[in-house]
Amino acid sequence: VLTSFGRPGYLRRALDAGVRGFVAKDAPVEELAEAVRTVHAGGKSIDAALAATALMAGDNPLTPREADVLRAAADGRTVADTAADLGLAGGTVRNHLSSAIGKTGTSTRHEAAAKAREMGWL
Repeated sequence: VLTSFGRPGYLRRALDAGVRGFVAKDAPVEELAEAVRTVHAGGKSIDAALAATALMAGDNPLTPREADVLRAAADGRTVADTAADLGLAGGTVRNHLSSAIGKTGTSTRHEAAAKAREMGWL
């Protein structure tokens, strides 16, 4: 994978899918070339700094539903609009948002969505 999204969650999903190479587009040309050669020869080439960050970040703490609710609410939509779009009750949306905020260690749903995106969980 050659990506502009060098985030821990993206790396984890890529590895789970069986990729053998994961390099950010902004890596030095020599590093990109070496990664292609290594993967072509049957080896693995993973950006070391990103791999370390992914290990330290741990697994995605969000449930699939919490991620859905964060995605839907991230652009400033109201709880009522988010609930209607997802076919959920408003209280259920608030519960999922509260849980996601707690799991991301943030203070608002917007911060939670930004952190989840930064980590590659959304």
